[in-house]
Amino acid sequence: MGKTRSELRETAMVILYQADILKNNNIAFNIENLITDNLEIDNEFVRNIVYGVITHLDHIDEIANSHMRNWTINRLDKTGAAILRIGIYEILYEEDTPNIVAINEAIELAKKYSDDSVRKMINAVLDKINNEN
Repeated sequence: MGKTRSELRETAMVILYQADILKNNNIAFNIENLITDNLEIDNEFVRNIVYGVITHLDHIDEIANSHMRNWTINRLDKTGAAILRIGIYEILYEEDTPNIVAINEAIELAKKYSDDSVRKMINAVLDKINNEN
């Protein structure tokens, strides 16, 4: 049986988290290898999120930072940053996912992987972005 979209988002979060850690430690990596290592079966949804976030990373981070007060996305823990980036990507670029679903999915991931303050920040930033679109 295939994974749910929620589980696939979690996989995308793990891949983006790993890529961020490797990049920050100046360790060369191939994103295709990270995707393959984390997926039992190739999945277009995960690929779209991972490549979409990487392709639009500067814009996504700029949008995130513009909606945070006295904070930046780089100050979030790596997991929280990956979750926020996925949420922003889905709101701005993923037409198949309703914005409210993207926000809810990000909050559910944050409940599982981040502390309450990060979850609240993710919720607030995504709500602001959603209200602008």
